[in-house]
Amino acid sequence: MTSVVSWFRRRSADDSPTGQIPGAQLAKIIDEVEGTTAAQPPSNTDVNRVSDLAAAGPEALEQARADRQELIQLCLYALDRARSGGVVERLEQGLARVGVEAVRPDGQRFDPSVHEAGGAIKTDDPALDGVVAETEVVGFTDGGRLLRAPVVTVYTKR
Repeated sequence: MTSVVSWFRRRSADDSPTGQIPGAQLAKIIDEVEGTTAAQPPSNTDVNRVSDLAAAGPEALEQARADRQELIQLCLYALDRARSGGVVERLEQGLARVGVEAVRPDGQRFDPSVHEAGGAIKTDDPALDGVVAETEVVGFTDGGRLLRAPVVTVYTKR
């Protein structure tokens, strides 16, 4: 397995002691938490935008793309091993927010260029011949590009 250096990994400076909080600042924080004073607006809570990365140079943009792909693959790995339906649903929702869509082609015509046959079910109905009966393993696309083909069961004529 190859090591991937990433911009989001910790550096040794991240582990240095934070120091002590002065009493006046601590009292202000406590007042904000208890609701006795108005809270300050949050700091920049958003991650770097792609346009910011592009301005930083092509290496930063390529590294961000590689990191995104690595994180998507880790999410798919976790999704495959999740035992809770709620966890699976949450992972799929998170992936969908970044453009990674689940592919469940039930009822569609089987297409070997985008589906992987995992099994067959015999049918007497000629209209169902070659139609996906069910999805065994969910597939995924990223912006229309196939990441993983869904494994499906296909109806076949007797």
